[in-house]
Amino acid sequence: MTDEQFLADLHRLVRRINEMPDTREAQPTPLGHAVEAFLGRDPEELPVTRDSFAAHRLADVGIALQTLVAEDPRGHVVGVAGGQEKQHEDLPGLLRHRYSTFAPGPVEYATVATGPDESRQAVAFGLHLLHHADAPAAVLLRAPAPMFGREEVALEVLARDADAGSTLLAEIRRRANEHSVIRGKVVSFTPDEFGHRFGGLSFLQRPTVPAESVVLPDGMLERIRAHVVDIGAHADELLRHGQHLKRGVLLYGPPGTGKTLTVQHLTSVTAGRTAILLQGGGLAYVAEAARLARAMSPSLLVFEDVDLVATERGMFGGPQPLLFEILDALDGVGGDADIAFVMTTNRADLLEPALASRPGRADLAVEVPLPDAAARRRLFRLYGGSTPLSAQALDAAADRAEGVTASFAKELIRRALLRAILDGREASDADLDAALDEMLEAGARLTRSLLGSAGEAPPADDEPESAGATFGWTR
Repeated sequence: MTDEQFLADLHRLVRRINEMPDTREAQPTPLGHAVEAFLGRDPEELPVTRDSFAAHRLADVGIALQTLVAEDPRGHVVGVAGGQEKQHEDLPGLLRHRYSTFAPGPVEYATVATGPDESRQAVAFGLHLLHHADAPAAVLLRAPAPMFGREEVALEVLARDADAGSTLLAEIRRRANEHSVIRGKVVSFTPDEFGHRFGGLSFLQRPTVPAESVVLPDGMLERIRAHVVDIGAHADELLRHGQHLKRGVLLYGPPGTGKTLTVQHLTSVTAGRTAILLQGGGLAYVAEAARLARAMSPSLLVFEDVDLVATERGMFGGPQPLLFEILDALDGVGGDADIAFVMTTNRADLLEPALASRPGRADLAVEVPLPDAAARRRLFRLYGGSTPLSAQALDAAADRAEGVTASFAKELIRRALLRAILDGREASDADLDAALDEMLEAGARLTRSLLGSAGEAPPADDEPESAGATFGWTR
């Protein structure tokens, strides 16, 4: 027999072997024997009930299971030994297998953020053996693992029957919400580095913005606070009278007038209330944000620059999926849920009318205008109060700067101080006057547009009338 004939026969033999069915019967694995000993029954006889959580809820689910195990004198957690193959097997496959010998092993952990500067170790792959409602159960927890096709936290429960499994999963969800590391924090959703997939949840420092730092027309901040904050403070009484708690506020007006600062103030004065901020690419995750807001109620859900995804339906020749997700989020929350939706926009004229067509969407729409003379004086004194600039000079500059915004005022003070610092001396009123002249002169049209000044000089003879108009839309 030649070498070629031998290799051909060997190839045919290997192919026949690969085509033969595996007739071996699945046998209990060492892990299966351990689970059977705890449950007191053959795991193969028990139904499996499944549930999943969003990836950012890993710590919450781990805490929920930890509390259940702690209440059971026999409760404990075991890991699964057996290599990466375990990632591809469901719970029954880990307990009974044809050839793999999955066995109890060390629990796998992952470090997860629980605050802006805090983290904890959370179970990433572990089998929780515990008693619930006086009956034993086994709960397998797996962390998200995109490399294995798992995007969410996965739970599998072995219990005496399907109802017992569903009841245990409901209790895990209840405890995950009650003990959540997200509750009472300020968080935001972000896309991944490529901007195509969910990047995760980020914890933010809760801002400290007192009311005196928010310069709005008289009574406006009080109206907004009453709608967002005071309704929540009287939630029990309102519910007792059959009134809904869900409410929406729309803040609109030119850029730089204080909309974002107002949102920061609302976040500042609602310590203990979960705040979820969506802006830029994060607006794509409105559905998950709404689910989280419901779970973490009382909560504050903020849509910054909502016109980016909620423009009128006919403007771009077709439906906008994110617009409908926002409408579903606003409508899908029950009236008894203490959730305040706050939306901001520089272009209210572009918004979809349906945002305000139903209670609980935008019950209160507030225009945040350019500051008048009195407001400008307050702004200039606010930003210049800790500088060597005199009150008289600040008032005079405020009177001259008609049509500017808070952003303009803040930048003006910075420039006045910068002039003096670069010269190696203390700032004077003359620096304020010089900086104001610089920002108001015709040559600073672009800067004034970006910073929110409405007082533009006439265009030059060789410049189109519309030049620079686009910059008035800058966010």
